[in-house]
Amino acid sequence: MNLNLHVWLQNGPKDSGRMEKFTATDISEDMSFLEMMDKVNEDLINDGKEPIAFDHDCREGICGACSLMINGIAHGPDDATTTCQLHMRRFKDGDTIYIEPWRSRAFPVIRDLIVDRTALDRIMQAGGYTSINAGAAPDAHANLIPKEDADAAMDGSVCLGCGACVASCPNGSAMLFVSAKVGHLAHLPQGQPERMKRALDMVEQMDAEGFGACSNHYECEATCPVEVSTDFIGLLNRDFMKASLCSKS
Repeated sequence: MNLNLHVWLQNGPKDSGRMEKFTATDISEDMSFLEMMDKVNEDLINDGKEPIAFDHDCREGICGACSLMINGIAHGPDDATTTCQLHMRRFKDGDTIYIEPWRSRAFPVIRDLIVDRTALDRIMQAGGYTSINAGAAPDAHANLIPKEDADAAMDGSVCLGCGACVASCPNGSAMLFVSAKVGHLAHLPQGQPERMKRALDMVEQMDAEGFGACSNHYECEATCPVEVSTDFIGLLNRDFMKASLCSKS
C-alpha cells in the first residue's frame, strides 16, 4: 500500500518546526508502524535526503520509547498498544496519516519526533524508591501481602513511563504516571515508612518540572498502552492531602 504522511520536523527545542509531506510506498500490511517509518527513512537516505528522527528501543511494547502522536492519538488508534505494536493493517491504501511528537512544555523537542522525557526520571529520583536498609533479600513468603494489595501494586508497576498520559492530557498533566509509581509502593509493606514523604516529594517535583494539573478528562487512562487506571490518581490525592496535613501539624 501507499500512504500520505504529514510528519512534524523540528531541528531542536528553539526551532519553530513544521509539518512536511512524505509518501510511504510499497508498505506491507504486516509491517509495524516503526517498520513503515524505517522504510520511509531508507527511501529518503537512498535519495540523499535527511531521514526522519524518531525514538525507539525494544520494539516489543515494553519500554515505551516509541512515543508518537498518530492522527492525534498517543501511540495510535488501537487500545492498549504502543506504537511499535501498531501494525499497518490498521490503515488502508491511500490513507493520510499525521505523525507528531509528544506535546508538553515539560517534554522539549530534541529533533523531529524525539522529545526529552528526562523530567519523568527526575520525578522518580525525587521519591520513586525505598531507601530503607532492610539487609539481604528476604524469602518470598516472609512478608505476607494480601492478594488484593499485590495485584494493585502490580497494576501500578506496569507503567512504562512513556508519557502518553502527558501528551493526551489537555493540561499536560503527569498525574497518572506519578500516581502509578506512588501507588505501586503504597500497596507494599516496603513502601510504607516513606509513603507520605514520597507523595509530597514526587508531586512537588512534578510541579517543578512544569507539568499541568489533572484535568479529569480521563484521556490519560484511555490512551495508556498498559491501561493504568485513574484509580491511582485518587489514591495519590488522598496520600498527598494526608501528608500535607501531617507536615503542618
